[in-house]
Amino acid sequence: MTPISGIIITLNEADNVGDCIASLRRVCDEVIVVDSGSQDATVAIAESAGARVIHQPYLGDGPQKAVAVPEARHDWILALDADERLDDDAVEAIGGLALDDPRRAYRFRRRNFAGRHWIRAAGFYPDPVTRLYNRTTSGYLPKKAHSSVQAPEVTDLNAHIRHFTYRDLSHWITRIDALSSRDAWAMKERGKGPSSMRPALHAATATFRKLILKGGLFQGADGFTVAMTTAFHAYMKYAKLNELHENERARPDADDA
Repeated sequence: MTPISGIIITLNEADNVGDCIASLRRVCDEVIVVDSGSQDATVAIAESAGARVIHQPYLGDGPQKAVAVPEARHDWILALDADERLDDDAVEAIGGLALDDPRRAYRFRRRNFAGRHWIRAAGFYPDPVTRLYNRTTSGYLPKKAHSSVQAPEVTDLNAHIRHFTYRDLSHWITRIDALSSRDAWAMKERGKGPSSMRPALHAATATFRKLILKGGLFQGADGFTVAMTTAFHAYMKYAKLNELHENERARPDADDA
């Protein structure tokens, strides 16, 4: 089998990182963890599991995922988030790949879970994600939020990644709070200005997309849960962007300090 390097980015992922490393070890002969300042046992667990840890203050999603790539021993890269695992069918599919074409990347279907409940409604499945690629031709876009792999060619595999997105509904809301803050920071970093209309407009658009275009209206409670949480996330990230600009304007100038 062609050797593969596994990559994970982490921040306070002590509950997840050990299982993620074990999952990658099923197909990778090295795992690199890029940690952005965890205050829990993430680094110790990663090192005890045999992963190599690189310490890097957070640069944004795409740039952070790119940090480990030049440090990897192999050209083929398999990137997972800390709360993701390879399903058995993904391990089997990867084991059967020749990996003889560096221009080709591979896309998996992702199963998203809230607690023990697999959510399939409103676009939460098959949720395709490209995660296996050759660094000589492909890589994550330098986007600071929600980056993805850009490759000359992408092959879809009928194989799955399990994504333990949320422990429960309360954790879902907590994650929206954290992710919307990160998204607002990323938007401000790339120069997006404030707007009083954007929060409501993007929340309404997200609701329409999930309920109507993605069929959530006809998919029971899961459809409405996905639509409402997606709208809340959209609203909060733009509201927080406005707040960042307001706070910046309120700070005294350096000359006045």
